[in-house]
Amino acid sequence: MKVVVIGGTGLIGSKVVEKLNAHGHDAAPASPQTGCNTITNEGVDDAVAGAGVIIDVSNSPSFADDDVMSFFTTATTNLIAAAKKAGVGHYVALSVVGCDRLPDSGYLRAKVAQEKLIADSGLEYCIVRATQFFEFGKSIADGATVDGKVHLPPVHYQPIASDDVATAVARTAVGDPVNGVIETGGPEPVRMDEFIAAGLKRVGDPREVVSDPHATYFGTELTDESLVPGPGAQLGTTTYADWVAANAR
Repeated sequence: MKVVVIGGTGLIGSKVVEKLNAHGHDAAPASPQTGCNTITNEGVDDAVAGAGVIIDVSNSPSFADDDVMSFFTTATTNLIAAAKKAGVGHYVALSVVGCDRLPDSGYLRAKVAQEKLIADSGLEYCIVRATQFFEFGKSIADGATVDGKVHLPPVHYQPIASDDVATAVARTAVGDPVNGVIETGGPEPVRMDEFIAAGLKRVGDPREVVSDPHATYFGTELTDESLVPGPGAQLGTTTYADWVAANAR
């Protein structure tokens, strides 16, 4: 079975391609680097032709509200049209845990819009919502930095290793479509302000982390349940300590 991975040259996509091919599937990456541009629609039909499964793990190059909404709606509309033309039997997309609970975030509103396009497409599908990746700790800190200090809320979230996200996506893609949402997250919840502070200290980053209940994450305030997966989520097995040790090597 041919599997096309949109965004297949990126962090998650390259891992998904590797995992699927290691298990005997015919997975191919598709991205602007391979001649498939889901925004201009150049090369999309050719990339999707003959595929039984499409996996979309692509991401917007800009997180500005209008840009990210335009990216996900345009790319998804083009991919749905190509999938229908090719007779794709399973459409899988990567989204974010809690996106439907946080409408004040432009990025998360765009993910909800993407999900709705897929759900309303008539295609067999599955949305895999993942929590934040271990790899994005510095990006979270950078986005929360004001006047040299990192302002973060004292709320729980459940970060996950990107390798475990790729495993969840690959496993979902070769399973039966559920026509709904599957959640995945890290093995344990941690407090965002404390976790990021410890991570910065580990790499020698001198920035102070300020615990601020009103600090925003991608434009929205958080509660203690905002970014935590619900009951029945498929939890990753890689702990943060294991991830640190593996990356140190």
